[in-house]
Amino acid sequence: MSVIDAMRARLAALDPVAIEINDDSALHAGHAGARSGGGHFRLTIVSPRFAGCRTMERHRLVYDALGPLMKREIHALSISAKSPDENR
Repeated sequence: MSVIDAMRARLAALDPVAIEINDDSALHAGHAGARSGGGHFRLTIVSPRFAGCRTMERHRLVYDALGPLMKREIHALSISAKSPDENR
């Protein structure tokens, strides 16, 4: 299973209505985190679970859902997390 597939599987716990994951690892070749095997990713996710949450709370939900992937497979993660009402 690819890292993106593993991310999608774990993020399913947030009941997303939309999700986009981009692997930007090639843009960071030679970076210390890239050498250790961790990738750089951009995540856009829309979920009703984010309604009423501040940015930090949304990011915490994402980090918690990704769990152990954040320790090795993911070195850097840029997150855009919105509720469905904000995505219109």
